[in-house]
Amino acid sequence: MTAFHRADILLPKLNDEEMTKWAVVACDQYTGEPEYWHEVENIVKESPSALELILPEAFLGDKDEERIERINANMHEYLKKDLFSEYKNSFILTKRTQADGRLRAGLVGMIDLEMYDYNKGSRSQVRATEATVASRIPPRVKIRMNAPLELPHIMILIDDPDNTVIEPLLSKKLQRVYNFKLMQNGGHSEGLLVNGEDADAVENALEELAKKLSKQEGCPSEQALVYAMGDGNHSLASAKESYERKKREGSPDAELARYALVEIVNLHSPALEFEAIHRVIFDADFDKMYKEMTEKLGLVKDGAGQEFELLMNGRTEKLGITKPNSNLTVGSVQNFLDEFLAQNGGTIDYIHGEDTVQRLCERENAVGILLPSMKKSELFPTVIKDGALPRKTFSMGHAHDKRFYCEARRISVGK
Repeated sequence: MTAFHRADILLPKLNDEEMTKWAVVACDQYTGEPEYWHEVENIVKESPSALELILPEAFLGDKDEERIERINANMHEYLKKDLFSEYKNSFILTKRTQADGRLRAGLVGMIDLEMYDYNKGSRSQVRATEATVASRIPPRVKIRMNAPLELPHIMILIDDPDNTVIEPLLSKKLQRVYNFKLMQNGGHSEGLLVNGEDADAVENALEELAKKLSKQEGCPSEQALVYAMGDGNHSLASAKESYERKKREGSPDAELARYALVEIVNLHSPALEFEAIHRVIFDADFDKMYKEMTEKLGLVKDGAGQEFELLMNGRTEKLGITKPNSNLTVGSVQNFLDEFLAQNGGTIDYIHGEDTVQRLCERENAVGILLPSMKKSELFPTVIKDGALPRKTFSMGHAHDKRFYCEARRISVGK
């Protein structure tokens, strides 16, 4: 048995133009650019929108409790207004045309959180691909514990080089349930209903994939890595924490909370590319940081060893690490920064585009680190061998190509 199942999926009863205002990008994007989210507010205005049901991380720490109360109240209000149609026991095939014109296919359903363990070295079917930051979980748990709805920006990868699970659906004649342009250079999104025999075929293909991967890993299928986190690990970890609490408390919502709505995507999709996640450090003693980094990591100029670029004092340096503390450049850099910032102060932000790093580093209090991209082929073998990768190792595409909130699911009974 695999961890991914059909779900009772909610979609808003809105026309194409209204859906453009409904769907907004993942809450963990544009964290250093609140102006992006202010523009989203200008686009949405008074229209029904997923913006009213999420907490963008750009605003974390700004009246969190008040925002969370408003989010939960908005969810109840939308349900009271009968905003949604429900598609029972189904998947949604997503056809996302990215800003670059490439098509990324995915499948929305629900993951069994009993088969997910985000701890490093776990042997669960669903595993984290990078270290989980505990401080990022509580705000999301606060939202979810009292929320009647969930909206996913979670994308989970499957290693299906023979295209047996999602791709056969692309040639089927399926009922279209949405088809609209995404705001802010997000491209286009089309959703198609998958149920009945077509859904049976998906689940059978996943079972066969799990058996194949279990043989490769040399373990029972329930312990094989079938689903590797792509985006939204902290959201899924929050769903897991919320479920465990409700189970301990004997909540009537526990069975619904056991599952989380997600989208699975084939790692081998030509439209899926791994992008590096860069670092920008603020308000630190940058001269001291550079000196200690040089000593501890054995920095040399012009890129020998593990290569990266440093944006500092208005110039860019190509540097190499000759005394690495990790197999990956990002790991060596992150391990150093964690220690340095803990001892000396300063803050760090994780940025998905080089142009954004360069813009942020125009400020006097900022230094940027541009990191190389990880190869897709390294993901599953590395997670199996070493456990979770260093925090914020990779991103799947540009910020505007991330998953937009669209589908929803009830996670509370009688509300």
